[in-house]
Amino acid sequence: MAKRRGLAEASPRTRAMQLPDLAQRGFAFTAAGAAARIKCVAEYAIKDTLAFVPFRQLPPRFKWQMVRTTVQDKLEYWWLRTTDAVGDAWRVLRRRRS
Repeated sequence: MAKRRGLAEASPRTRAMQLPDLAQRGFAFTAAGAAARIKCVAEYAIKDTLAFVPFRQLPPRFKWQMVRTTVQDKLEYWWLRTTDAVGDAWRVLRRRRS
């Protein structure tokens, strides 16, 4: 629901993302990122924009960026879980030896 409210507030920005002038479209995406930063916490402005603008309205390079960051986040999550599991197993083995 909060995301819907945010999109309603950003509707002028999302309309501006369809302007023919590339520079004006860039400003619209920057404004959407700034508005998203006000509504939520994110590490990077591009992640703010990706969280705030519907996927279908993103230009191709932002779509690629969203896919890349999603895969990267998932791989990092798996890596951390694996590292934790290996660390836990190592601690258990060390206790048994003592």
